[in-house]
Amino acid sequence: MSAATRPVAVLVGLPGAGKTTIGRKLARRLDVGFRDTDQMIEELEGRAIPEIFATDGEPAFRAVEERVVGEALETVDGVLSLGGGAILSEVTRERLRGHRVVHLTIGVAEGVRRSGGSTRPLLSGGDVTARYQALLTERAPLYREVAWTTVTTERRSSGKVVTDIVDRLESGDPHARGGGARGGSRWASREARST
Repeated sequence: MSAATRPVAVLVGLPGAGKTTIGRKLARRLDVGFRDTDQMIEELEGRAIPEIFATDGEPAFRAVEERVVGEALETVDGVLSLGGGAILSEVTRERLRGHRVVHLTIGVAEGVRRSGGSTRPLLSGGDVTARYQALLTERAPLYREVAWTTVTTERRSSGKVVTDIVDRLESGDPHARGGGARGGSRWASREARST
């Protein structure tokens, strides 16, 4: 894999953590493209993800997801957002090794509120909060396994989250917080470069 076709950052996290919103803003700040594997799957299949789950089942969806993620990791050179369950695949977790994987975290109550609750296939039916907690319990160790860095989105503006991620990417330090070397680096914001 060449550096030209390697994502600048790969975002993972539970539904509602902000992967798509943060991903778009991060891509704008870094002046790179943005791709979301859930959208790529919908384009490929010509159907919405809830329909794929309902018609084909989760195993069939996960097989398509694994293939799309693998291709995206080799072709996307900007910011890449993965679906919340993509890390369930051992093959995908192995493919993520060596990438700058940013795990976006969020608490259960806020995650349920942001994700729209039962509009997501794995959160529909029954107690949405309990289902979300079960997803968190199942997936948290897998997110930690693949994460280069972890950033919380709980009670934080998307701008502050993006700034934290940019600081970490620019410094190469997954633990950097604020005050990073913005302005003269390769990924400085367009505004900073124009001043």
